[in-house]
Amino acid sequence: MALENLHDFMTDYFIANQCEILENENGKLHVQLTDKMDEILMNRPFYWQYVKKLGYPGEPMTVSFITNPERREEEGEWVHFGSPRIHQIFRTLTNQGKYTRLFEENNTSQRTALVPWLVINMKISYTGKHKRDEIISIGLQLINGAMKIDMMDELNKISLQSSIADFSYTMTPIIRLKSGYQRIIQYLERYLQQQNHEWAQESWNHLQEEKQLLSHFYQNSGDDEEYENRFDQEMNDIENRFQPFIELSVINGGLFYLSQLTSNKLFI
Repeated sequence: MALENLHDFMTDYFIANQCEILENENGKLHVQLTDKMDEILMNRPFYWQYVKKLGYPGEPMTVSFITNPERREEEGEWVHFGSPRIHQIFRTLTNQGKYTRLFEENNTSQRTALVPWLVINMKISYTGKHKRDEIISIGLQLINGAMKIDMMDELNKISLQSSIADFSYTMTPIIRLKSGYQRIIQYLERYLQQQNHEWAQESWNHLQEEKQLLSHFYQNSGDDEEYENRFDQEMNDIENRFQPFIELSVINGGLFYLSQLTSNKLFI
C-alpha cells in the first residue's frame, strides 16, 4: 500500500509541476522535466547559469524513477520512503508553499456556484524497529461535510485555474477551516485505530529485549559515575530507536472550489 501511495504521489507531483509523463507502468515512472524542475531537482546550477547567461534554451533532463522493488535493478533511480530523493521532493513542496487556492474552470455563460473543498495531503510515519511512511489525500466538502479519500487522484481529472471564471461564484463555507481540519484528523485517528499494529508490538518486544541486554551488560559496573552516564545514554538511544510511535504531518493542502455537478460525481 505504501509503495503504491508513493508512486501515485510522485506521479501527482510531476503532473502538478507541468512535467510530461513518458512512461507510467508497473512501478516505473519516466518523466520529462521542465526547465524549472530540472533546476530544482537535478543539481546542475552551473549548467543553468551558463545557458541563461548566453541566452540559450536549456535542455532539461528526462529521468526514470522506480518504486517497484522487483524492478529496482533496471535502469533508473530506485526511490522509496526515506530515500534522499523523496526527502528532496518533500523539501521542494515546503519551499514552493504548502497552501493553494484553485477554482474549477467554467466555460459556460450561466451563473455557476462553486462548492468549497478543503484538501489535505498527509504523511503518516510509522516508526519503530522498522520505519514506513504512507501518504493519504483527503478532501472535505465545507458545505455538507462529505469526505473523499484519494482526493488528489480526482483533482488530477479536473481542469483548475488560479482565478475564478466569469459567471462563477463561490459558496460560503458552513464548516470553518479549523473545524474541517479537525474532522480530517479525527478520520485519520479512526483509520489508524482500525489498522493492524503488530509492527508496534514487535517493536515494543524488541525494545524490552534490548533494554534487558543492556541492563545485564552493565549490572556489574558498580557505582562508577562514568558507567552510569554511559548506561543512561545508551538506554536513551535504544528507546529512541525502537520505541514505536506514529506521527502525522501535513505535506500540503488548499481550498478547491468545484461545481456542484463535479462534487456530486466524486461519489458516483
